[in-house]
Amino acid sequence: MEAYNISKHSSFYAIGISYKKADAALRGKFSLDETAKNALLDQAKSAGIDGILVTSTCNRTEIFGFAQHPFQLIQLLCGNSNGTVEEFQSIGYVYKNNHAISHLFRVGTGLDSQILGDFEIISQIKQSFIASKEKGVTNHFMERLCNSVIQASKRIKNETEISSGATSVAFASVQYILAKVPDISNKNILLFGTGKIGRNTCENLVKHTKNDHIVLINRTKDKAEKVAGKFNLIVKEYSNLPEEIKKSDVLIVATGAQKPTISKELIYTSKDLLILDLSIPQNVDLNVEEHKNVTLVHLDQLSRITDDTLKRREKFIPQAEAIIQEVETDFKHWLETRKFAPTIKALKKKLKTLKDAEIDFQRKKISDFNDEQAEIISNRIIQKITTHFANHLKESSNTSDDSIELIKKVFQLETSK
Repeated sequence: MEAYNISKHSSFYAIGISYKKADAALRGKFSLDETAKNALLDQAKSAGIDGILVTSTCNRTEIFGFAQHPFQLIQLLCGNSNGTVEEFQSIGYVYKNNHAISHLFRVGTGLDSQILGDFEIISQIKQSFIASKEKGVTNHFMERLCNSVIQASKRIKNETEISSGATSVAFASVQYILAKVPDISNKNILLFGTGKIGRNTCENLVKHTKNDHIVLINRTKDKAEKVAGKFNLIVKEYSNLPEEIKKSDVLIVATGAQKPTISKELIYTSKDLLILDLSIPQNVDLNVEEHKNVTLVHLDQLSRITDDTLKRREKFIPQAEAIIQEVETDFKHWLETRKFAPTIKALKKKLKTLKDAEIDFQRKKISDFNDEQAEIISNRIIQKITTHFANHLKESSNTSDDSIELIKKVFQLETSK
């Protein structure tokens, strides 16, 4: 869509699955790693989709994009994940045009997060847009929309207290540990996986447990060393994983694998072991609970923790929604101007053609014809005429489609599609 307006020929959709209807196991089936995202974007480009955004987090996997039918986007999702169309139909959702726009605003501002006010999603949306831009599958509509969502997110974070207090998956996991494990500062804690969630969890562990002998393990050791260096922690080789699990009282798994990285075969310990799985898809096999001394807690259980911080945040929802409405309204006004911009451009071109022909005619008839004055006067008249039409279309958004067609018919305009 060159005009980047929502039309009857190509609609803007949001399709996806989230924590609201899909448990961790189902969300894991629809999760997309970087390889899958890149393949999906390449396929979208081959299919002629010029605007698409793909996000996949522990709480949701969503595609925002232009399509003639949402099934095009659903097929892209299912074709690049382990989820099926049948499963999507039972747990997925589809939003169209203005509803899709509103959904992205709520997601990007933390109002639709599993933990209210969790702003980590906005950085993921930024990265998703960058990935789409690098693949050549974005457009002015998507860029303006993402920038508007980022603007709303910043305003909500700065103007409200909806993100006040430390509440995130990482914080919730540490709060759980503090509540369930006595004398935590003297216990052995092992963090396996130092991606974004792992890093955030590590920071919360150091801050709240006062434990200075936390062990980090990552498949790529140098990534673990970068995190450990910041907090002066211990790093072990990946090959030492079974040995370190045996020593641990608490094991936190924040790996990003598509299959379990921890199973009962890796566990050889006689003491109580608390395992927290912060990964989507689940990276801890449920068979670990066949060990009677092992307790497994997954992401969804942690995200259900409701404390005073969350209750306090809820008070700021109306204020956040008012900011969203303001920024979203501005975006939709811009969208309306994009819709009639080609018509105004074509009208200006037609009037200029008529002007040039008339000036040429008068130049031949009038001996002392002043070209410069004629150009200035006629250009000002053209500008005033086109401004009047533009203002009419802005003020009559409910009937702008009919007005556009009438202008095209009266002036016999040809606009770019």
